[in-house]
Amino acid sequence: MSGVFVTGTDTGVGKTFVSAALVRALRLAGVDARAMKPVASGAFDTSEGLRNEDALALIDAMRTPQPHASAAVEPPAYATVNPYVLRAPIAPHLAAATDGIGIELGPIRGAYRELCARSQLVLVEGAGGWAIPLSDTLMQSDLPRQLGLPVLLVVGVRLGCINHALLSARAIRADGLELLGWIANAIDPALPQADEAIDTIACHLDAPLAVIPRDPEPSTLPQRLEAAVERLAARAAGRSLPQSAVFPDCR
Repeated sequence: MSGVFVTGTDTGVGKTFVSAALVRALRLAGVDARAMKPVASGAFDTSEGLRNEDALALIDAMRTPQPHASAAVEPPAYATVNPYVLRAPIAPHLAAATDGIGIELGPIRGAYRELCARSQLVLVEGAGGWAIPLSDTLMQSDLPRQLGLPVLLVVGVRLGCINHALLSARAIRADGLELLGWIANAIDPALPQADEAIDTIACHLDAPLAVIPRDPEPSTLPQRLEAAVERLAARAAGRSLPQSAVFPDCR
């Protein structure tokens, strides 16, 4: 078993979209992949309690059957996927304080281990960007460090993304974590020279890259994420990571 922590350059850059797409692609590739969002801000009431849309999207992705599966996929319980669900759509430590909740590592570690026992690879999706407090004593970066996870960075390709991507990558490495790769998610269709912005980041960020265009056809996502899926599948199998990547010429 292995795991990967998915973070982003900011909130709203497509971490859940990417995480769910990776879970589906990995499962279709024969890897028993699951996902969790330890802390989620912004929830709505249901008959079963508070629910967060991102966590529900991950649960839906986990229903993707693996090839030649003999039975329907039963996703984990909601509380395992999302141990801390917070009502207000604000920074996690503020939402937790409003709800009278203290975010601690123990329940997150327990849920992660439960998922590990049932799968080959667990994607752990963070909240917001990298440098987010979860409490007065817990930073988001503490999660991958304590769980022993490398980091996959989702870059929202929009104005300011070059600075945000390079600073995020620098912070991840400065915190002592391995940057497994990054995914450029083209979230702004009006951004001039978006391809050039991606090229610039790639020239300064030494890590494998996958690119997702704006509003991609769902059927094309497995191909778009092929390099990332290859690396994650290798990690799940305990093999040395392939060096395949998409890099533009740096001029």
